[in-house]
Amino acid sequence: MKKRTITLIAGPTASGKSDFALKLAQENEAVIVNADSMQVYSVLDIITARPSREDMALIPHYLYGYIAPDEHYSTGKWLKDAIAILENIELPLIFVGGTGLYFKALTEGLAEIPDIPDCIREKWRDKLKNEGSLTLYKMLETIDEPVARRLSDRDGQRIIRALEVYEATGKTLSYWQSRKTRPAFENENVEKLLLLPDRNVVYERIEKRFDKMVENGALNEARALDKLGLAPSMPAMKAIGIPEFIDVLKGRKTIQAAIEEAKTNTRRYAKRQMTWFRHQLGDDWKKVP
Repeated sequence: MKKRTITLIAGPTASGKSDFALKLAQENEAVIVNADSMQVYSVLDIITARPSREDMALIPHYLYGYIAPDEHYSTGKWLKDAIAILENIELPLIFVGGTGLYFKALTEGLAEIPDIPDCIREKWRDKLKNEGSLTLYKMLETIDEPVARRLSDRDGQRIIRALEVYEATGKTLSYWQSRKTRPAFENENVEKLLLLPDRNVVYERIEKRFDKMVENGALNEARALDKLGLAPSMPAMKAIGIPEFIDVLKGRKTIQAAIEEAKTNTRRYAKRQMTWFRHQLGDDWKKVP
């Protein structure tokens, strides 16, 4: 029996991934699986550039818009959902998105770290804010020296991640990382594609796409999310455009200032994605300009 093909399509925001995946899915009678950490959330339809309803009607799409914005959705949870699709759908699958850690988890396995209680997360966020990353880094050196060696003393988010894991589980992050799961597919035909258009092309698309988002009601999405009263630290609240537009709703900035700030933040995010993909994905990923 011929093996099905699993296609992975990674790339920065506004690189044309969704259109590329749709065309490929139509040509190969495949289904599409989301690999973007923001497109999993309901409410965030426009602001995350989720595939349109028309496109989703053409080809089955999975793991889009199915998580409530008040949920802490992790890479581990996504991997479990993705593996369920791998096991229950026999058609060719196309995983598409810009979240590099999702692709790393699929292809290399993932450390199965237990969920961290919100109260512990908040405690370490407060410590980072009040004590600074250098103080917490010195603490981490005494608790989990292997992880500390890999981090900068300015990398506050990763430092508190290691500390909260230790407090919640009684075991170090390096311990959990040594107990990775197996890759999600070891006996499949896997095609790995990395979309890397010219940076200026990506930036131009970002400009036009964000203007279109505003026309289509992105501000209303921010308003709907704001009404839920979620903490700014929740992942869904960090989607580019949401903090900027909430500032508009609160009277802290003009709509034009928010749009320009969101465009700038999106360009910076795309640049970080391109750098990450180039350095973190292996040579077996075919680069597509």
